[in-house]
Amino acid sequence: MSLPARVTTLIVAFVAVVAGVWFVVAHFLLAGPPTEDFTAGVTPNTGQTIHIMLQEDAQNTVSQRPDWVSYFIRSPSGQWVHTTLFTVPAGTRVDMTILGYDGCTPARNPYFGLVTGTIGNIALVDGKPTRVLNSWSGCNVGHTFSIPGINLNVPMDTPAVTAALCSTSPCTSGPHKTMQFSFMTPRASGVYFWQCRIPCGGGFDTGFGGPMQTIGYMTGNMTVVS
Repeated sequence: MSLPARVTTLIVAFVAVVAGVWFVVAHFLLAGPPTEDFTAGVTPNTGQTIHIMLQEDAQNTVSQRPDWVSYFIRSPSGQWVHTTLFTVPAGTRVDMTILGYDGCTPARNPYFGLVTGTIGNIALVDGKPTRVLNSWSGCNVGHTFSIPGINLNVPMDTPAVTAALCSTSPCTSGPHKTMQFSFMTPRASGVYFWQCRIPCGGGFDTGFGGPMQTIGYMTGNMTVVS
């Protein structure tokens, strides 16, 4: 093979290797969870109502981290999606339903058992109004749905301690609690960080690592658009 042909072959091989590396990085290392969009058909800052449903499970659908606790979001098309990113219109009422399929983890601070930032500072647990869940008097709080930027915090009640929890995500059956609450989105555009405030990162220091600090599991963003 002539020298120009060898050089051309090496260049082509190099380009192929670089392309392969970029594909792996782009699709496996940099790819993040999708963002579910709940803005269709809603005019911002008119007080319209949108409905969002989530569930929190003891496991997830990611093969590399199957035992990480996780939230799922039900997309506008009705499919459960492994993500914690969603977009909502500004100045809109959000009626939120969260299905709690996971067990309990005692809160480090009783503050996170308080319902704050919802309309009326109240939430429904299986239809029963509540303003506080006391996780120190019983094992009855598994997670929270908390958006510090709007002072929103809702503790998630749990099935009975002896219940056989759902073991395949997304959960479609099995013992669970239904949490319902409403809140208003800010009137200006912005990105609002949200997180579970219960130390549910099993196997990590003080329980606050792993899924607790990873987008797509127990932390995410609510993007508000106007």
